[in-house]
Amino acid sequence: MIRTFRENDLTAVMQIWLDTNIKAHRFIQEEYWTANYAAVKEMLPQAEVYVYEDDATHQIAGFIGLTNNYIAGIFIEEAARSKGIGKQLLSYVKEIKPVLRLNVYQKNVRAVAFYLREQFIIQSENLDESTNEKEFVMNWSK
Repeated sequence: MIRTFRENDLTAVMQIWLDTNIKAHRFIQEEYWTANYAAVKEMLPQAEVYVYEDDATHQIAGFIGLTNNYIAGIFIEEAARSKGIGKQLLSYVKEIKPVLRLNVYQKNVRAVAFYLREQFIIQSENLDESTNEKEFVMNWSK
């Protein structure tokens, strides 16, 4: 089930955020993510966030965070990856947003392939100055 983020989801969502970033971005020092944890935890409740909650266990298995039409990220817990949850979350926001954009690290090959499969188009590339990593700017529109 996909639903709107609730305040009491914050602990579970932040654990997924941290674990996913560390594992998906092995090319970035783990300290980068732990150093940004508090700031993200403070900002996340102000974002537009949708969570995927397992119908049977009522545990959050993933979430998508947006600011207007910008996807800040799709985060799926490790045990739930490659089961279509990211696609369901993305499809959900595609229904309510006419245009979406995002930045994705070029070295995150799985994520780049996922977004290309989901009809996102690479518009440009730039350098994330906080990590010194190249990233793609990708867009999608109905």
